[in-house]
Amino acid sequence: MGSMSIWHWVVVALVVLLLFGRGRISEMMGDLAKGIKSFKKGLADDEVTPPAAAPPPPPQVTHRTPPPAPEQAAATPDSDRR
Repeated sequence: MGSMSIWHWVVVALVVLLLFGRGRISEMMGDLAKGIKSFKKGLADDEVTPPAAAPPPPPQVTHRTPPPAPEQAAATPDSDRR
């Protein structure tokens, strides 16, 4: 009496069919199949598309002042102290 016989399974199947109905069970199975397909598609989409890399920043432009001309270097305040 420890194992379930075929008649036990038949009675359980009939009760399930009476409670849920034939249309409701097929509806639930269809929804389950759609969920599994959607899950697999989501996994496949994640593997195909690499993460978008940020574009590199634009190069920094620095303006340098030219060194003073030799004539201007001679006219520094140090030469006026003499």
